[in-house]
Amino acid sequence: MAGSSQPNVVVFFTDQQRWDSSSLYGNPLNLTPNYDRMAQEGTHLYRAYTCQPVCMPARSSLQTGKYASETGCHTNGGCLPADEMTLGHWFRDAGYRTGYVGKWHLCKEEPVPPAYRFGYDHWLGSNILEFTSDAYRTYMYDNDGNKVRLPGYRADALADEGIRFINQNQDQPFFLMMSFIEPHHQNHRDDYPAPEGYREQYQGRWTPPDLGAMEGSAAYHLGGYWGCIKRLDEAFGRVVDALRSLSLLENTIVVYTTDHGNHFKTRNREYKRACHESCSRIPLAISGPGFNGGGRVQEPVSLIDLPPTLLDAAGIDVPETMQGRSMLPLANRQAQSWPEEAFIQIS
Repeated sequence: MAGSSQPNVVVFFTDQQRWDSSSLYGNPLNLTPNYDRMAQEGTHLYRAYTCQPVCMPARSSLQTGKYASETGCHTNGGCLPADEMTLGHWFRDAGYRTGYVGKWHLCKEEPVPPAYRFGYDHWLGSNILEFTSDAYRTYMYDNDGNKVRLPGYRADALADEGIRFINQNQDQPFFLMMSFIEPHHQNHRDDYPAPEGYREQYQGRWTPPDLGAMEGSAAYHLGGYWGCIKRLDEAFGRVVDALRSLSLLENTIVVYTTDHGNHFKTRNREYKRACHESCSRIPLAISGPGFNGGGRVQEPVSLIDLPPTLLDAAGIDVPETMQGRSMLPLANRQAQSWPEEAFIQIS
């Protein structure tokens, strides 16, 4: 069972964020100073990849530790099977207070029924957040299925709710999943709605080489996309500051990552669902107990390695059903061996 010495866990999970949005990969725009600092002080998984470069399959793997072909969630649509165990279940069963804020995308219904929240006690979410909200019009659903409107820019609104959860649960071990929609495109208008004034700061300033070499939508969309990521990093900094102000940071494992990247229609007619690094490589950094001072890890790791890593770091037995590996030995330089490749499935 969890005790006061067990670490809290906060997962800051974005949507469709390229790995090279960080200065640590040569991006010259200084979009992610908070992420970069955390990665340098903690453990930076330099060569991290998604196990499925599309929303629902990647999210099913993050929750269960299984490949999408095992859960049946190998395309967008459908539901995670009701009998699956998730991170919410495992942390709750270990005595943690569990919270979920933001995009779910593992169910067919809106609002998500309690039976399909898979172990998360506190709930303020939306199954497909890009359909229930816009940049300055954020609607999600609470534990009772009530529709709640949150003030502010959408990424800020979700960060505010995460900070409230942290503040309200600071006296017990907690596991918080914060699932943002940014920098994903807004579906109904095929745009990347950055905060007011942010698109203008970055439009036309820098294009990753792989996008500049091929036709696609990058020339039109990158300004808004970079602007969304800048605001996400600012929101991330506020969450870390909240932990610091409550004297929780030293005993909290903090993760920043995403479900997949973005190729801006250079490989097919959408933004993802391809094996190229543009949408399969992802940012991933972890700080806190067991990860501080881990440095840059060069071994290739997968999103599917994150669930066993979090359980292992929290002292919770890793289920045999999980198909990933704990990255904790990599952070501690104790891994005896590690695969030379990461496995990616394409829906």
